[in-house]
Amino acid sequence: MKKSALLLFLLPLAVQAQTIFGYMDFNNQAFKVFREGYFMQIEHQPVTNVQYGDEIIAYMNSQTDFRVYDGKKAQTLTTQVVTYKMSDHIVAWNIGPIINYFEAGKLRTITSFGGNYAVTDSLIVYEDTRYNTVNAIYKGEVIQLYQLTGDLYMPDAIGDNIIAFRDNGNLYKVFWRGEIYELGVWSGNPAIQFTAGTDMLAFNDPSTRTFAIFENGEFMDVENIFVPKFKVGRGFVVYEDVQGNLKYYGKGERKDLSSFFQFWDAKDDVVYWGESNSSYTLFKGERKQVSNYLPKDWLLKNDVIAFRSNMGGVSSFINGQQKDITNLPDTEYVINNHSVFVLFKNRSIMALFNGQIYRD
Repeated sequence: MKKSALLLFLLPLAVQAQTIFGYMDFNNQAFKVFREGYFMQIEHQPVTNVQYGDEIIAYMNSQTDFRVYDGKKAQTLTTQVVTYKMSDHIVAWNIGPIINYFEAGKLRTITSFGGNYAVTDSLIVYEDTRYNTVNAIYKGEVIQLYQLTGDLYMPDAIGDNIIAFRDNGNLYKVFWRGEIYELGVWSGNPAIQFTAGTDMLAFNDPSTRTFAIFENGEFMDVENIFVPKFKVGRGFVVYEDVQGNLKYYGKGERKDLSSFFQFWDAKDDVVYWGESNSSYTLFKGERKQVSNYLPKDWLLKNDVIAFRSNMGGVSSFINGQQKDITNLPDTEYVINNHSVFVLFKNRSIMALFNGQIYRD
C-alpha cells in the first residue's frame, strides 16, 4: 500500500512583521484595532459577522458591506451579502455558486460553478460543479486533485499546506507543496482517517495495522500498532500509544514526553501537557515547565501558550518565558501572532505585545 521509509469580537491578526487585533469599543458603537503598540478606530459604527486570522480581519460593516482590514487599510470587497471562510492569510467568500478570494492584497474569482470549499493557511480547496472536479489553489495556481463520475465530495483531510484525498477507485493520494503522491488503494470499512497539519499527515494504516505518517514526500511507520489518539502540528505529531504513554515524533526524532500525563494538547509549533499537577511544553527541543499548577483552560497558537492562571486570571508562555498578564477572573483571551489579548467585562482591552502590556 505504501512505499517505506524512506465570540466575542476578539480578532487577532498578524504576520511576523506586524501584530494587529480588532475589537468593539466599550460603548459597543465603534470598531477599533490594535496595531504594533497603537490603538486606532477603523469603523465609526458597529460591525457584525467578524472573523480573524494572523494577517486579516474580515467583517461586515453597518451597511452589511463585506470588508477586510490587513493592517494597512480597511477596504470593501463587495457590497453584497456573502458567506465566507478564512484562515490566517486568505479570505474566500461566495455569492451563490460564485467563489472569490482575497490574498496578499489581491482579489480573484475562483469559479462561477462552485460547491463546497475550505480555506487553510496556504490552500483553498473547492468543488467545481461544471467539470465535477475538486481542485486546490496553491501559490496562486489551480491544481486539479480529482474528477468524479458520481456525486462530489471534499478531501478526507485538509491541512495548512497538505491534503489527503481519494479518487473514484478509492486510490488514496496526498497533495503536498504542489505535488501529488500515491498512498494506495483501500476499499474497506472504515475509511482511512487522516489528521493533517503543516508538512505532515498522520493516520492509522489499516493495510499494515501500523501508525504511519507522511513526511518529506514519503510514508513511514512511527509505531507498529494503531494508536488511540494523535494530533499533528507543524512538522511533528504527538500521540498516545497503547500503553498510555505520551510521545512525540518530528524531523526524524522521537521523544517520550510523559507516562502519567493528566492532559495534553498540540497545535502549530506547540505541544502542551500536564503531569504531577504541573504543566509542561517542549522549548527548543527540551522539556520546560510552564506552570506549577494545572490550568483550567488554555489556548495554543503559533508558538504561544495562553492559559487560565491559578488566580483565575490569564498568563502566557512565550519564547521560553512565563508571564502573568492579569489576575482579574472571568476574562476572555485570545492569541494573535506572538501576542496575547485580554477582553474584560467592561470591554477594556489589555495586550501583551513584545513583552510589554498595553491597555485601552
